[in-house]
Amino acid sequence: MGNTPVSGLSSKHGQACCVPEVVRCQNKLPHRTAAARRARLACSSSLATRGMNTPTRWGHGHPCPPATAEAQPNRGGRSRPRPDSTVSQPGFGMPGADPLERQTVNPHRKSRRGRILVATALGTTLLVGAVTTAMAGQGSSGSGNSASPVLPKSAPTASEPVSDLVIGYKSKAQEAHSETAVRAGISAAAAKTGLKLSYERRLSVGAVLVSLGGAQPAKDVTKLMDHFRADPDVAYAVPNGHMQAQSVTSPNDPRFAEQWDLTEPTAGMNVQDAWGTTTGKGVTVAVLDDGIAKHSDLDANVIQGADLVSNTFTANDGDGRDDDPSDPGDGVKKGECGKDLGGKPLRPEDEPSSWHGTHMAGIIAAPSDNGNGIAGVAPGAKLEPVRVLGRCGGNDADISDGIMWAAGEHVDGVSDNQTPANVINMSLGSKGDCSPIVQSAIDKAVQLGSTVVVAAGNRGKEPAPVDASQFTPANCKNIITVAAADREGNRAEYSNFGQVDITAPGGDIRKNDGDGILSTFNSGTGAPAAENFAFEVGTSQATAHVSGLVALMLSANPELTPAEIKTAIQANARPIPGKCDGGCGAGLADAAKTVAAAAKGVPGSGSPSDSASGSPSDSPSDSASDSPSDAPASPDAPPTTSAPSDGSGSEGAGAGTDLSACLHDSCQVEVTGGDTIQLDGADGVDELEINSVSANAVDMTGASGSGSQSAKQSAPGTSQLNNLVVDIIKVDGDRATIRLS
Repeated sequence: MGNTPVSGLSSKHGQACCVPEVVRCQNKLPHRTAAARRARLACSSSLATRGMNTPTRWGHGHPCPPATAEAQPNRGGRSRPRPDSTVSQPGFGMPGADPLERQTVNPHRKSRRGRILVATALGTTLLVGAVTTAMAGQGSSGSGNSASPVLPKSAPTASEPVSDLVIGYKSKAQEAHSETAVRAGISAAAAKTGLKLSYERRLSVGAVLVSLGGAQPAKDVTKLMDHFRADPDVAYAVPNGHMQAQSVTSPNDPRFAEQWDLTEPTAGMNVQDAWGTTTGKGVTVAVLDDGIAKHSDLDANVIQGADLVSNTFTANDGDGRDDDPSDPGDGVKKGECGKDLGGKPLRPEDEPSSWHGTHMAGIIAAPSDNGNGIAGVAPGAKLEPVRVLGRCGGNDADISDGIMWAAGEHVDGVSDNQTPANVINMSLGSKGDCSPIVQSAIDKAVQLGSTVVVAAGNRGKEPAPVDASQFTPANCKNIITVAAADREGNRAEYSNFGQVDITAPGGDIRKNDGDGILSTFNSGTGAPAAENFAFEVGTSQATAHVSGLVALMLSANPELTPAEIKTAIQANARPIPGKCDGGCGAGLADAAKTVAAAAKGVPGSGSPSDSASGSPSDSPSDSASDSPSDAPASPDAPPTTSAPSDGSGSEGAGAGTDLSACLHDSCQVEVTGGDTIQLDGADGVDELEINSVSANAVDMTGASGSGSQSAKQSAPGTSQLNNLVVDIIKVDGDRATIRLS
């Protein structure tokens, strides 16, 4: 909280600074000291006893009567700093929730943000917290007694079975100081009511906890409370009510039931259980895309962004770069985007506006429990739109500038970013090598603390399935690459595979629209029109899910580095429940498990999923389907740690391992990063290169005269490169035992 002075305190230790005829509390002491809190409470007591309104927030403009009451003992809770140095922290992103605490915001993006638990009483209203000690006030100001608020003796009543009561005594009561007197009173109450009462303990506020010997009917509990309240020395008698975290585990968003991707046990991401820990508050996610259209189920979480599209035709908003990242629409006519080398139009048909960034934004952080639409993975996070795409896509120069701006670096043509992003979502890409300018921008963003999440791409369908290593930025380094799963937990038929880090829900609407990913959208075919919601599919959508997960992790533990985040996501993934030929990374992302590990400060549970890929399957179907959102993905392919082996087993593999035994595609050997296994090519692979062995996974590439194919497989698990089956039996540090067949 810092040592910002707070109104209501004086330089006299523990004394209220209430000056007669002055309507402003002066401040000299830091508000967080115990003496300061006592002084503030004393001032509050004096106000109350004079019939004046007791201020609920301490700051300028509150009247200050003479300080005549004794200082109250410390409540032990956090006091409130003055409003101009704080922001309210409502309950886990729920619109309209009352803040239970106020927290100073440090603008430095690396600082640890305080996490606030917001709780709600179930059944019975509890006012115990309002009484700072067991000694609720008896006398008037100046009597020398405590002046804590007194709970009305008629309230509350029990409305459900109760197991314990909390009894508070007035300051001059013998029971306020004597355990013997308390026990005697409890025994008398037991004798009169016939209940098996017992003294449990004295609470830190001074009240006592009384056990009822198990849950008792509400009517009996009410009679018992009335018995205690009849004692003039009793300040209050209330049930020991239960509270729970005010998380939005069951939000009232009307279409939440359609979001299988967040909730279903088969292929959902188990997001609801993660919300019990955090909803992403305090984290900013940059959405590098085509902008965000205005939408009532997004607006509350959207902050200032930037438009980095430099070409006016692509921008489609009448100018180039500016501070307005709203999406004007990216619809195109046939032939507007140019032609390929064969003279064919790159866009062979008219295409309506995609509202792609708007869809990503909703998946990541649509507000929850607002009675509107859907809930995002991280509904408490903020969305920072960074427009780098428009009509016909976008170019590397604009995209690299977008990454730099999102990370907090200066970029000409737009205002500087005042809220650098903790997470950068890149649901975009194309076939090709990683551009050096994009890689440089990613490296800088990671250095500044941003985690970059990218899509694996949508070219995994027959007749020409594509490994993610052939897509950019999926083949860049220092990123998290995401493949897509359908509702049954199979690798989605369109998803790229192989060199990926993790899989998340991407959907498949060939059979049913409801099997896609529901998110925010717009009804306009060209320019923006009425807002709506739509089911879409793609590795873009899968990537947005993981970006939301990263936001949850950073909210739970702001000190996590991008590398630790990637490790934790992979280590806490669960096995792919369906089929994944070609490799789906560490498995299916599990939000609850990952966030729980992050909150404990432990990157992983110790090992990734038992099997990420499932059993090898036939090639994906080539049946027609709606086109998924196009997006690439990229894992970082760690650099090799030694020179490639010549196949003799003399380098890297270690003593007793003969890689030449695998020549005919059937063997079991131990390998490490840098090994190359020569094969006879009968199964479509001439040599198998082990790129790296780490984090319980093997990153490998199979090469032949017709090209190469990569896979990253956790242990134990199976990948297939062309017709070569690679079983990862176990991984021990930087060494792995594999079987080829």
